[in-house]
Amino acid sequence: MIGLIAKKVGMTQVFDESGNLVPVTVISVEPNTVVSLKKEEAFGYDAVVLGLEDMKLARAGKPYAGQFPEGIAPKRHLKEFRGFEREVAVGDQLGVEVLEDIRFVDVTATSKGKGFQGVMKRWGFHGGRASHGSKFHREPGGTGNSTTPGHCFKNIKMPGRMGRERVTVQNLRIQKIDPELKVVMVRGSVPGHKDCTLIIKSAVKKEQ
Repeated sequence: MIGLIAKKVGMTQVFDESGNLVPVTVISVEPNTVVSLKKEEAFGYDAVVLGLEDMKLARAGKPYAGQFPEGIAPKRHLKEFRGFEREVAVGDQLGVEVLEDIRFVDVTATSKGKGFQGVMKRWGFHGGRASHGSKFHREPGGTGNSTTPGHCFKNIKMPGRMGRERVTVQNLRIQKIDPELKVVMVRGSVPGHKDCTLIIKSAVKKEQ
């Protein structure tokens, strides 16, 4: 698996080889620094820890700053990637070039928060008739039981807070990679607001 920490720029559209207009999400990939390597002998698994975006040393507590080797500034974002399919060393800089041989990716981010929503928007309920006098337009309906047990079951779909959850969109096709601008354009939309931090990695359910 190959993965990087990146940021969402926004959406646009580009033309493909056939001249069709394709909606794409632009993802900015600044160089990721290899912070540490975890070996199976010590940790029980192999992994690579990547960091992105330097932070002031004064803002990093001693326990947090102590995990960074000498010569590497504390990073604001850290992510551990297991089974990293690339030979790297501590201090290496990884950019969009590691995605050149990859066609499909999975993108993970925190989705936009939508606040308190009803069952029609949150769960896709159809609701009742919209005609006059129906008295049942957007209500969730009954949630109890006519007999025992005399309480509502758990996990009933009801109104509540929607969004701001960790979401992974799988099998997004890489439409274009621009090494000069340090951006990756993937076909379709990815979760999260503009400028949010996300994780882009090679697809686990799709052959490259």
